[in-house]
Amino acid sequence: MSDCTVTALHHLDGTVIAVTGAMDIHTCPRVEEATAVLPVGNKTLRLDLAGVSFMDSMGLNLLLRLRNRIHGSGGHLVLADVQAQPCAVLRLTEAYALFDITCAADGFIGSAR
Repeated sequence: MSDCTVTALHHLDGTVIAVTGAMDIHTCPRVEEATAVLPVGNKTLRLDLAGVSFMDSMGLNLLLRLRNRIHGSGGHLVLADVQAQPCAVLRLTEAYALFDITCAADGFIGSAR
């Protein structure tokens, strides 16, 4: 079973959630639980993925559902400090363009607008 830590820091204009460990079938429920209780209307959720070195299709699915939920309520999702392997998954599946992303691996900042 994969280890995963999820911490949240709330601000007036949004929330920062930091995830460490893998985002996979075993850990995604914990991440989803942390994000499900957030008020998202007109707020920004910054998902700090600096500590995530592995993401599988469950992690990708979670990010896509989270994006749809947040954008559907007028909020904004930013994926911050995405490591090489999760960044590669986003690029390989062509989901990269759907997110505002900073990739830690190459310092690139992408915007989907």
